Amino acid sequence: MKKIFASFFSLVIIVSTISSTAAQGLIDTNTAKDFASEVKTEAGFSSISIGDIVATVIKGALSLLAVVFIILIVLAGFKWMTAQGNEENVKQAQETLKTAIIGLIIVLAAYGITYFVFRYLPFGGTGGVQGGTGG
Repeated sequence: MKKIFASFFSLVIIVSTISSTAAQGLIDTNTAKDFASEVKTEAGFSSISIGDIVATVIKGALSLLAVVFIILIVLAGFKWMTAQGNEENVKQAQETLKTAIIGLIIVLAAYGITYFVFRYLPFGGTGGVQGGTGG
């Protein structure tokens, strides 16, 4: 049993050494850089600007806030439905619902303003032109 394990282990080491040294000879550094540059260009990553990154982060944060406000609206509605005639619980639910709706409106307005600024104004993001090139 030890002989089988030792021979299998040595075979694995030999095969892994041969394949890694053979692969090293096939890679040309300039070819790899050209290929990476071509992939980056084809994927559209060469045209990403700081404005695009900031816009993505802001939109993500506003989307997360919108989800939080939707959850607050659902929780306020649930509290209102389960109040069972208790006026204090109903008033708390109504207050939570009002503030959550106001917050949701603010977040949606901020999202719309952010979208407009980073999409259509020339100083924000790519200025509404795909790829960041002039037209």
